[in-house]
Amino acid sequence: MNIEQLIADDEGTIVDVRTPGEFMGGHVAGSINIPLNEVPYRIEELKNLKAPLILCCASGNRSGQVENYLSSNGFSCVNGGSWMTVNYLKSLSHQL
Repeated sequence: MNIEQLIADDEGTIVDVRTPGEFMGGHVAGSINIPLNEVPYRIEELKNLKAPLILCCASGNRSGQVENYLSSNGFSCVNGGSWMTVNYLKSLSHQL
């Protein structure tokens, strides 16, 4: 899945897996916060989100862990890397 195209086409849901404190310090508009350590307990909530899930965090490490976990559980998801990169791509898509 091409992250740039997914964001440009407004496909899926952006899920930020950082802590609530990090999320409050800045996040992608319209994204939802489900911290890494809560992901296994919020599977039903994740199933109800518009797929694919575009995962992000501070650097791409935690979102990569979540991508591995969710994809092994049948989810359509992609690691978007840093939330700032995803935010930049989203801002570009609104300029087009």
